[in-house]
This record gives sequence, structure tokens and C-alpha cells, in this order.
Amino acid sequence: MTILVTGATGTVGRHVVRQLAQRGADVRALVRDPAKADLPPGVAVAKGDFLDIDAMRSALSGVSTLFLLNAVVPDEVTQALVALNLAREAGIRRVVYLSVIHSDRFVNVPHFAGKFAVERMIEGMVSEGRGFEATILRPAYFIDNDRTVADMVLQHGVYPMPLGHKGLAMIDARDIGEIAALALIRREQGAGPLDRLTLVGPETLTGPNVAGLWSEVLGRPIAYGGDDTAGFERNLRAVMPPWMAFDMRLMAERFQADGMIPEAGDRERLTALLGRPLHGYRDFAAAVAAAA
Repeated sequence: MTILVTGATGTVGRHVVRQLAQRGADVRALVRDPAKADLPPGVAVAKGDFLDIDAMRSALSGVSTLFLLNAVVPDEVTQALVALNLAREAGIRRVVYLSVIHSDRFVNVPHFAGKFAVERMIEGMVSEGRGFEATILRPAYFIDNDRTVADMVLQHGVYPMPLGHKGLAMIDARDIGEIAALALIRREQGAGPLDRLTLVGPETLTGPNVAGLWSEVLGRPIAYGGDDTAGFERNLRAVMPPWMAFDMRLMAERFQADGMIPEAGDRERLTALLGRPLHGYRDFAAAVAAAA
């Protein structure tokens, strides 16, 4: 019973691998460069990427459950559909897919709409009645994404993410990784044809809320940078391709218009599943400040 973890060295994937290894699962990690993977002892390595068909066939051989996580790239949907078709070809029946909260609502945001398209393919594969089973995880905004703005906070006293005032139920990547590992093990043991789980953190935070938490942790005022999504896009273009910067702007606009608000019972469900409290933003900010 082997679980293949894609995206195994990324923000979430590395936590999934570690949690599975700690639970004694037979784990295989798909990586581009095994020499840089830094995986736990006992984790097998498969070199390749989604569009290398031969490498993917080799990686999927003998696998019982697939954890599908692919990055925000222009051909994200193609990569995911290739992986799912090759998984079915290999006789894999069980999949856990990392999507995103509100994938069905933020339809103008490219990487949200792309993930919803993948969800629909998974639904179709399940409904075909060929024994395909799946869990779709829909996490909110990753707390860990804010590592990219830590220097701005620490050095310039500004929290620059234009999150707006509706609020986002941000979630820590450690919690996503553990929940995903539990879902994979549950799939290995048989868990019904299809289920979805919304992944949220313990608080729903606005832009000013986050700036306030940084102020408390650092003991000095941190300002919220405001809601200028056009300026946000311009700044991002210095560190990422224009198409991705525009995608992020569209996402920020939906943050401001709609937020990422949990449904009743979401937090309680996750806390019961983990058997512990969810990690909060303050913990993240304190760790970043301590390491600075």
C-alpha cells in the first residue's frame, strides 16, 4: 500500500510527507531534484514532473493512493488532468486532491477556476462507477504565504497584503499537511466514493487584524498597507511573471469583496479530527520574529 505525494518538497507537501512517515505509511515522493529533496528517512523518491509522461508512469507504478498537489502555473489544469488519467491507467483507485476554498465561487480567478475544473474531472471519474474514490481538500489562504512579506513587516513596519476587511480564515500549512495525511490514510482504509473538507484556521482575520497581531508580537506599530490591488499587482511583477501577478490581484479583489469565511462547524470538525487546537497566525508571526 504505497502513497505517492506530489509537490512533496513544497510548503504543504513536505508536511504531508513527514506526517505520513511518522505514521508508518509507505510513502513515495515525486520530486524534480532528489539531491535537494531533504526527505525523512525511509521515504522513497521518484524523480519527475507532471508533464514527463514516462517518469509519471514510473512514479505511479505500484501506488495505491495519490496525493495530488500541483503548483500555480499556466498549465496547472493540464498537469492535473494528465496525472489523474495516468493514475487511472495505473489502476489507482484512491486520490486526495488539494484544491482551494471557494473554487466554485471565485470563478474569475484563474488558479481557483482551474482547481474547480480539476474537481469536476474527479467528480466525473467517481461517478463513472469504476471504483474511483476521492477526497477533495479546500484550504483557505495559507498563513505561510506571508513569509514572502516578512521583510516588509520587519524592516518597514507595513503589512502589505491587501486582504481587505471581510476576513480570511487563514490556515497554517502544518495543519493542512496533517489533515491531508489523515485523509490519505483514511482513503487507504476505505472511505466512500467522494467527500470534501473545507480547511480553515482558528480565526477570521482582516488586513488590519493581521497588522495588529504583528504590532503585538513585535511591540511596535505595524501599519496595514491598504486595499490598493493595482499597486499590489505592480509590486508583484518585480518578483513573478505578469500573468501570475494579475492572477494574485484578482484573488485579492475577491478577498476584499467576499472574504474567506468558514461555514458553521468547519473549525470544530477540524479540531476534532486533529485532536488539538489549530495553529493561529500569532504563532507564525512570533516564530518569524524570533528567527529574524
